[in-house]
Amino acid sequence: MAVVLSNVNTEAGLKKLDEYLLTRSYISGYLASKDDMAVYTALSCAPKSSYVNATRWYDHIGALLRSSGVTAEGEGVTVESSASFVASTPEVADKKALAADEDDDSDVDLFGEETEEEKKAAEERAASVKASTKKKESGKSSVLLDVKPWDDETDMKKLEDCVRSVKMEGLFWGASKLVSVGYGIKKLQIMMTIVDDLVSVDNLIEDHFEVEPANEYIQSCDIVAFNKI
Repeated sequence: MAVVLSNVNTEAGLKKLDEYLLTRSYISGYLASKDDMAVYTALSCAPKSSYVNATRWYDHIGALLRSSGVTAEGEGVTVESSASFVASTPEVADKKALAADEDDDSDVDLFGEETEEEKKAAEERAASVKASTKKKESGKSSVLLDVKPWDDETDMKKLEDCVRSVKMEGLFWGASKLVSVGYGIKKLQIMMTIVDDLVSVDNLIEDHFEVEPANEYIQSCDIVAFNKI
């Protein structure tokens, strides 16, 4: 189903986008797609930090566009009355990211004598870029889990709270939904993004979902999809 969003360059539109992304990692589906590119390019600038969900999504999509890009087709998205909306092409997204980088360097005097402060700042930037490169090399993955309860009397809200209570470096929980499996029983499908070098999905399931108190609600947990980002 195609997604319809209000003008994302207004306060009302940004608020709606922020609310929409509260339970979602992407505009549609479980992977970054051309729908995300369309909304990203429709925004005239980065959302205010007060829009936590929109800011998280905007930074994530920007990082993907600067590294591996976005290839998934998506389900289709329409951004209403957005004067800055343009076709969602990689070239447009790349130009937007490049323009942001150029703005960061616009106040640098290329012909002035480099001061000690400028040398120190340059060294810090170089170290930051090096650290960022190492993080990119580690890679990330998008994982979809099936979490099944013991029976139809299991409190699914408590089950999901138990799943999301697991916190660790490199683990980010995303959208979720309940799916009927018959006889009044529903399973939880939940999305997560992991940093490959920091999180082992098998260990996560074994160490956190097969022991108390999680196993009071969780009968089993299976990996449905595992995709590199």
